[in-house]
Amino acid sequence: MFRTIEDFLTIWKYESESTQKLLDTLTDASLAQEVTAEGRTIGRLAWHIVTTVHEMVSRTGLEFEGAKHEGPLPTSAIAIVKAYQLSNEAMISAIQNNWTDAILSDEHDMYGERWTVATILQILVFHQIHHRGQLTVLMRQAGLRIPGVYGPTREEWAEFGMEAPEV
Repeated sequence: MFRTIEDFLTIWKYESESTQKLLDTLTDASLAQEVTAEGRTIGRLAWHIVTTVHEMVSRTGLEFEGAKHEGPLPTSAIAIVKAYQLSNEAMISAIQNNWTDAILSDEHDMYGERWTVATILQILVFHQIHHRGQLTVLMRQAGLRIPGVYGPTREEWAEFGMEAPEV
């Protein structure tokens, strides 16, 4: 649980940069990759990650520009990348300019439940981590190079002249 805005911003910096690294790897051709016909494509999953920044945090009453859930699904990877950058920067700026640590204990309706702002921010982080995991599987299937997030990927191990450890 976050006790200060700075705690959130410190964690968010790393996590949003990790998300950005994955999004930067997407190609227009990869956006259609899916696991099953019923599942999300890379494009749909990436867009869900992007739009959730505004969707969740704006429920606290914080106003900032961000990609909207109800907006059309972009057909280019660069549009998704830019939308994430803009939404993320706008959210961070709005938080820094409008919130103090005291707001973290405020409660808001979130999907029929009462969550504190601290909980909302924690779930936002977990949400991105969760969907990044899904995204990396689809990216592998699409033949994309996966950048390391919490450690090197097998491609990065090879670049170091080493074999990836057995798990």
